[in-house]
Amino acid sequence: MTFVDHTIESAPPAARRSMEAVAKSFGHLPKAVGRLATSPQLLDGFLRANGLFESTTLDPIAREVLVMTMATRNGCHLCVAMHSAKLTSLGADPGLIAALRESRPLEDASLEAMRRFTLAVLATSGAVSAEDMRDFLDHGYTRQNALEVVLGIGVYTMSTLANRMTDAPLDEAFAPFAWTEHAA
Repeated sequence: MTFVDHTIESAPPAARRSMEAVAKSFGHLPKAVGRLATSPQLLDGFLRANGLFESTTLDPIAREVLVMTMATRNGCHLCVAMHSAKLTSLGADPGLIAALRESRPLEDASLEAMRRFTLAVLATSGAVSAEDMRDFLDHGYTRQNALEVVLGIGVYTMSTLANRMTDAPLDEAFAPFAWTEHAA
């Protein structure tokens, strides 16, 4: 199944404003965005929801732990590469990035609590145990953060599944961070 690599000019009119904003932010139009533009509603919904997720009370590294947990779990090579680059730009420890890419437990107890809680929310469809919630809260997170995890899961379910469906190509800028599901 082939999806069109839309340019701003070839995209459905309803997708063009979102595409222009992304191109301005990135300095170029990522190929994945061109493919997602096939559904202006999905593209706009992802961008809006992601903006909300980025404004949560979770710190940037904790948000990226959630994103990378979703990306590796769902096998989205593009998201893993992009968010490996983002973690690098945030000054994250290379060992943290490697552990996330390999779906291994994290050395930082608080970030590991985020990773485990994200997986627990997914495994239980949100019906986390009292023990899972207590563990999350005991690592400095709040009930608000628990609901923000649900938001992040929703946002990155959209992204990872859509990128896989469209077979979104990796842009050259993220090539140094390329990943495959079987990378170790």
